[in-house]
Amino acid sequence: MALLKKLSLLVVILFGSLALQAQDDDFIFYSDLARDWYQAGDYFEWTSTTKNNDGAKVNVFYRTWGDETKPKLVLVHGFPNSSFDYYKMIPLLEDDYHIAALDFPGSGFSDKPLDGYDYMLAENAEILDYFVREVIGFEDFALYTHDRGVSIGLAFLGNYLDSTDPGYTVNYHFLSNSGMFLPLANLVPFQLTLLDTDAGERLIAARSARARRTEGESESLAFSDIFAFKQGNISLLYVGRYLLERQANEVRWLQNLSRSPVPVAYLWGLADDINPIRIPNHVWDAYLNDREVESSFWILPTAGHYPQRDNPVEVAKVIRMALTGQVPELGEESQFMRRYGASRAPEDAAFVGHSRIKQLDFPSSIEYTPSGYRVIN
Repeated sequence: MALLKKLSLLVVILFGSLALQAQDDDFIFYSDLARDWYQAGDYFEWTSTTKNNDGAKVNVFYRTWGDETKPKLVLVHGFPNSSFDYYKMIPLLEDDYHIAALDFPGSGFSDKPLDGYDYMLAENAEILDYFVREVIGFEDFALYTHDRGVSIGLAFLGNYLDSTDPGYTVNYHFLSNSGMFLPLANLVPFQLTLLDTDAGERLIAARSARARRTEGESESLAFSDIFAFKQGNISLLYVGRYLLERQANEVRWLQNLSRSPVPVAYLWGLADDINPIRIPNHVWDAYLNDREVESSFWILPTAGHYPQRDNPVEVAKVIRMALTGQVPELGEESQFMRRYGASRAPEDAAFVGHSRIKQLDFPSSIEYTPSGYRVIN
């Protein structure tokens, strides 16, 4: 079975590389960052399972980093971006982990059909399952999810929990900034406009009519190239409809956290105005706080919506702590907070412990009375 998986992977890489080369000839890069990211990747073919897509086939871009013998980590990107969102964080981890990331259809360097193709979260969860089983062959891995990718990861988790034999083990589950509970989000006009057919088309038409950026700051130039690849500025109109699917399924997907035996580390950039801190506070309290399995909550005070870009060093540190058994057990959290907090810098992640409300019994020889404090003899 292992030999067959390796042979299958070689076939995927061979044909993926040919497809990559063919597309590379048709696209002009202005960013070395984007070009290098693209040229280091491969493709696999996916046949859509969404009924409306009528079995359409798409090429899905992916990359891997690090030593294949090291612990495995899968990175799942959000909207409107791609796996490139992790470009600052990966170099901090690739020496110690075998890392894989993909661009879901409609995003990054993957295909972006514009002929009525529906980009569904539930299907993305199936793509993720296929990716880890058949393409990269991970049998035991940690999963890091962000933004739209959190919903994909939660749908994927539900499928994993319901399967009698998924073919792999998810050993850790990381979640970061996301509108994962929409009633508490501050949705911006851009997101809402995409859900209106006429207004969305006008917005995307205006966006795609802008001249491509050909110079400037390296990160911005890279994102400009990636959005332009295969008309990504237009595909946003269709991928952005995922909010409707999230709204219909978000509670059911969040409930997967409560029943999951997979340890969770929950990271949140505090300066996220679209997905404010009230979202993780609610999700933690409703779905994670009372779990018996290991769960931790981390606030990154100087990061915004993209912790992996705003403060990649701290995100990488939390990942390492979680995957190397450094998260405190429930009874040790208060001591850990005092010890950890005593040495943390302002930009470091802050650990938030579980809420366990108990009756206080002060060991005191002083008693309170409305008239004043009284020494007990």
